[in-house]
Amino acid sequence: MVSNISAFLSNGENVAFFICALLAIGGAIFMINFTRVVHMVLALAMTFVSLAGLYVVLRAEFVAVVQILIYAGAISILMIFGIMMTKHKGDIEEEPNRPWHNGLLFVGAAGLFGLIFYCIQTTQLQSGELPEMADNTLEIGKQLFSLHVIPFELMSVLLTVAFIGAIVVAKKEED
Repeated sequence: MVSNISAFLSNGENVAFFICALLAIGGAIFMINFTRVVHMVLALAMTFVSLAGLYVVLRAEFVAVVQILIYAGAISILMIFGIMMTKHKGDIEEEPNRPWHNGLLFVGAAGLFGLIFYCIQTTQLQSGELPEMADNTLEIGKQLFSLHVIPFELMSVLLTVAFIGAIVVAKKEED
């Protein structure tokens, strides 16, 4: 089992995948556990950026760039603007003291990790090679602007209407 781990970590792509996966999982866990909304948004942005790193490792560069532009950039900024435009109470509710709760959560998570790790190590998968695409970004662009141009334009109109609606709602609450 240790030889499988050392063989896995001997490849740079696998190490990058492992680091990006840990950052994505860590960001998701932090997002759930933080109590301040701004910290939650930053943890969510970390998850989005690490997912973009996973896409780069998987040779989907276009999806990685879109992930950073749309999710890590636009949605995170939109969430922060939404937080800044709304009023929040200053007091934070105290969570009841449950000493067994965190211990049981840790034991359950470690058990699940161990079970998944054992299943991955004992499973025999067939190896194969996928054909290398010449340029996946070019193919996506051809498909997007030839076959799917109407849904693309409808989505841009929908996003513009949603943005204008958010501004109108924010202005009404201000008055």
